[in-house]
Amino acid sequence: MHRVPNLREALAGCDAQNMRQARVRGLAAVAVMAAMLASSRVGTAQEKGYWRAASSNANAITGDLSLSATKVTINLENYPIAEIRTLAADEDAAVFDAEPDAGGAGKLFHLRVPAEQKFAHHNTLCGTEDTQWMVTYVENKTLRVAFFSGDTAPALTVDALANSTDVCGIFTYAR
Repeated sequence: MHRVPNLREALAGCDAQNMRQARVRGLAAVAVMAAMLASSRVGTAQEKGYWRAASSNANAITGDLSLSATKVTINLENYPIAEIRTLAADEDAAVFDAEPDAGGAGKLFHLRVPAEQKFAHHNTLCGTEDTQWMVTYVENKTLRVAFFSGDTAPALTVDALANSTDVCGIFTYAR
C-alpha cells in the first residue's frame, strides 16, 4: 500500500523566510554569472561598430570608420581585414602610449589599402606605400588606430617604433 504524506510533512521547511533567501541566492548567482560573462567579453568585440573621427588626423584623412569581424570601412570604401592576434599590454603602451593597467584592449590586423587610394581632402594613409597593417586599441568609448606599411608585421616596441619608417599614422575615434 502506498503511503500518502500528510500536508504538514510535505511542506516542512517551506516557509516564506526560506523561500525569500533561496530567491535572493538565485538572483545573486545570476548577477555574478552576468558580471563574469560581461567581463570575459571586454576587448573581444569592443572595436566593432561605427566610430566618429575624433582627432585632427582622423578628421583630415579617414573621416569616420566602421569595423566588423571581416572588414574596415573608411570613407565608404570596404577593405577586408584578418585579425592576427591580441596585443600584450606593453605593446599597447608602445604604440598608443597607453597605461599598461588602463584596461584597454589592442589587436593587430592585416589588411591592404592601396597607396593610390585617396580619402578625405585627397589624402592617403601611407603616402606612396600600401597600408598593410592596422593596430587597434579600445578603452572605454575611444578607439585608437595605427596604420603601418611593410610586408612583415610591425615590431610593436618603443625602440622599434621610434626607428620605423613603416608607421603611417595614428588616429582617434569616439562613440
